[in-house]
Amino acid sequence: MLKIAIGRGAGIAPRPMRNRSDTDLCILRFHGFPQPNALFMKILVINWQDWTNPLSGGAEVHLHQTFCRIAAMGHDVTLFCSAYPGAAPEERVDGIRIVRRGGRNTFNFIVPYYYSTMLRKEGYDVVVDDINKIPFYTPLFVRGPLVGLSHHFFGRSIFMEAGPIFGGYVYSSEALVDRVYRNTPFLVVSQSTLDEFISRGFRREMFTLALNSIDHDRLHPTGVAKSAHPTIGYFGRLKKYKSVDHVIRAFARIRETIPDAELVIIGRGDYQPELRKLAAELGVTEATRFTGFVSEEEKLRLLQELWVVVNPSMKEGWGIVNVEANACGTPAVAADSPGLRDSVRHGVTGELYPYGDIDALVDRLLRILRDRELRERYTASAMEFARSITWDDTARATIEMLESVVGNYRATHAK
Repeated sequence: MLKIAIGRGAGIAPRPMRNRSDTDLCILRFHGFPQPNALFMKILVINWQDWTNPLSGGAEVHLHQTFCRIAAMGHDVTLFCSAYPGAAPEERVDGIRIVRRGGRNTFNFIVPYYYSTMLRKEGYDVVVDDINKIPFYTPLFVRGPLVGLSHHFFGRSIFMEAGPIFGGYVYSSEALVDRVYRNTPFLVVSQSTLDEFISRGFRREMFTLALNSIDHDRLHPTGVAKSAHPTIGYFGRLKKYKSVDHVIRAFARIRETIPDAELVIIGRGDYQPELRKLAAELGVTEATRFTGFVSEEEKLRLLQELWVVVNPSMKEGWGIVNVEANACGTPAVAADSPGLRDSVRHGVTGELYPYGDIDALVDRLLRILRDRELRERYTASAMEFARSITWDDTARATIEMLESVVGNYRATHAK
């Protein structure tokens, strides 16, 4: 693992400790950190949306879980993001001050103006630019310590989801990252994302891994038995680029060999009508269940009931769903795609297959569904792998890197 770290608080001027009484739920789950001292940073995070937004996803989970822990250490964290209907313009949640301005489709245009006229005056020690789809190009207007945070590039995969106009907009916007962010230190959530940056010409020493993790307090076996019938599951958003249709096509083939097999598709999204239509065309409607949105309690039950979970996406930042299933005692089969290959240990916690190869997907699933001993071996290893990944470690790696960046900046600007 690449890590850029220096001693805690090195090079950072002391500030008086802020009031931590509002750091609610995250404090209660706060394990293993040293007690915060009087040296802390004022941190600004810029992201398209916050984790309370109905359209939030894995990037927002990472932001929330990481920075609520950093706030619990005593650091002052502000998140600047877009607004959504019904959300307060400003509030504090889990110790993080959230400032919402603009809308989902225009937020990137107001970031430079609002930062330059308002946020810059608040005296932040470091700015974290969470890059997701359309970058903010913060190196062009942030003059102090700056850190990028990236989950993955969409690249050409965006054209599977968006049309040529919007897809071209995202693709060309990402292309400018290579030039604008060339000298910016980065946090990345997986080795695959790091490898992609390196392939684009970035220097390896500019990167620190801050892996995705899961909430172990919520996701763990609770005694729910596996389904009585061989059950395959998909869990995630129903978007075209996620390639959920591959799972349905493979499932139709599996039903020819295992007639009582079932498929559970957990999640919602605008591609659901097409997926229902495909299930009908392939004659598996009665054996396929679309759950739509589920509560955390229902999610926990379903992930335990599944015999195997499938992640067929052509590209992800990491594949957090695979590890969530692992924590609940369910192995994963995933496409050998960037991000997914980081969250599935082939032959250990599950199996990988070449993206888009339905024959290979069918083969992997049949092997696991038929072989109880193999499933149990994968399950044991998957649960051990999930336990080894924690948000506490992610928060530590993140804050050490931020302290290093701020310390180095202050050292070089001391005179």
